[in-house]
Amino acid sequence: MKEEEKVILVNENDEQIGVMPKLEAHQKAVLHRAFSVFIFNDKKELMLQQRAYHKYHSPGLWTNTCCSHQREGESNIEAGERRLQEEMGFVTSLQDSISFIYKAPFDNGLTEHEYDHVLIGEYNEEPLINPDEVANWKWMSVEKVKNDIQKYPEIYTEWFKIIFDKFYSHISI
Repeated sequence: MKEEEKVILVNENDEQIGVMPKLEAHQKAVLHRAFSVFIFNDKKELMLQQRAYHKYHSPGLWTNTCCSHQREGESNIEAGERRLQEEMGFVTSLQDSISFIYKAPFDNGLTEHEYDHVLIGEYNEEPLINPDEVANWKWMSVEKVKNDIQKYPEIYTEWFKIIFDKFYSHISI
């Protein structure tokens, strides 16, 4: 049996204070380290992914290019590049942007309580999506994403809406 993935527990200064199985951290709403990758093309469009329909939370919803949790000993950039390859089938160089703490409860009783690091990169090709992780993908202008979230908030992940709102003023690629 595969060992359950663990997340890095942190305090409000992003200092590691322990590790915990991912599902348990989401059940207990414990603050843990995470990252969110935003990939833009040369037209300044954002690559969005639609989460696979069999995911245990937020299935089928649209969100940023990819996101996940760092592993022990892994930098934010290493984690982002690893997960980008696993979910979207490509690697590009990433850079740290903003980071912040957010809490988003889900209908199924789980809660994301994350110290989230936003990573930005550029890419102009089509991804080779992993169907275990991703149902679909598309490019959208930042303005169109902003308007779409206002019109159809139910089709986007909770964390993406929070991050996009905080991140919107920082998008300057």
